[in-house]
Amino acid sequence: MDPAGGCPHALNARLRARGAVADVVLPGGVPGAVVLGHEALKEFLAHPDVAKDARHCPALHDGSIPRDWPLRVFAQAQGMHTADGADHRRLRSLVGRAFTARQVERLRPRVGELAAALLDDLGRAAAASPDGVADLRTHFALPLPMGVICELLGVDPEHRGRLHHLSHTVIVATDTAPAEAMAAVRELVALMGTIAAARRARPGDDLTSALIAAHEGDGDRLSEAELIGTMRLMLVAGHETTLNLISNAVRALCTHRDQLALVLESKASWSDVVDETLRWDGPVSWFPFRYPTRDLSVGGTTLRRGAPVLAGYTAAGRDEAFHGPDADRFDITRPTAARHLSFGHGAHYCVGAPLARLEATVALEQLFTRFPDLELAVPAADLAHQRSFIGNSVEALPVRPQPA
Repeated sequence: MDPAGGCPHALNARLRARGAVADVVLPGGVPGAVVLGHEALKEFLAHPDVAKDARHCPALHDGSIPRDWPLRVFAQAQGMHTADGADHRRLRSLVGRAFTARQVERLRPRVGELAAALLDDLGRAAAASPDGVADLRTHFALPLPMGVICELLGVDPEHRGRLHHLSHTVIVATDTAPAEAMAAVRELVALMGTIAAARRARPGDDLTSALIAAHEGDGDRLSEAELIGTMRLMLVAGHETTLNLISNAVRALCTHRDQLALVLESKASWSDVVDETLRWDGPVSWFPFRYPTRDLSVGGTTLRRGAPVLAGYTAAGRDEAFHGPDADRFDITRPTAARHLSFGHGAHYCVGAPLARLEATVALEQLFTRFPDLELAVPAADLAHQRSFIGNSVEALPVRPQPA
């Protein structure tokens, strides 16, 4: 698999033609597998004999996989997303309190305020441009979820630009040189430590302060590594994926004006748009890693014990066996759209899913209410795709808020 990734859909189609599960060679020459079919992925994600902890992957520890393997950062991160069993339940219970549907709904007014201010900025940036064009990712899709998650975590505004740069280098740009990636990991961990120290000195009504209180109140509940790992997960997952979700939804609506018309005419909802975007062009292509704890048959293919396996979210989203023969078509009235797996399934279902839905629906409604004639400034086919096989979106999204 190409570490630079690119649009995943053509490769997904070729792999799905071979079956619901495919053997692949991961970047760095490491053998692995990817689960592509909807039903196979649903089974795999919830299977009791599949683990997230890297100790279940012997090749990571016996020298088979080199120390500078670029994807080692995903395997060896500590936190909720790489924990199993009781450890996972303990960490998830601490974080989950901030992301219940009720807690998230309380954020709606603040998300609306941020979105309105950012749309003002988008309009000003376009007005200041000779051709009336502004990058929607820079002025809207990125700062909205970044602002929300940083407020939740108690991150001072001065850190936000650097945090995005580092998280992008570590998580999204998977073709980054190993030395550069490791340097970014070290700086990101150090910056998380700086943020934690600030909240330790000045506790507030934020998630980081709550995690620190749990850690210091009962030492065996949350280790320092788990604290930093959980903060890093919340920050990265809390903005990178929603950035891509909003970007992909806007791109889809601008190239499918008939679908946009359905929402503007109240024949469909913004939630329908979000679900269909998550299915049709989800924000994550292939997510690492899970490890079978025994030889396992999934989708008619044997996954070997300890093999690193990718979850093929964008592939499952266009699985014709589940979503129908027109699965490649963007259709916000599709009956199966809401059954997508882009937030995962089972014990590791995305804890931030309610927040991502809220941010995306508020963002899209305000954007197209303010600028109903918003259009792409370049043909969709000319938009450069992210150089990542994990993230799935474009590098930039130049738009013209007002028609030329």
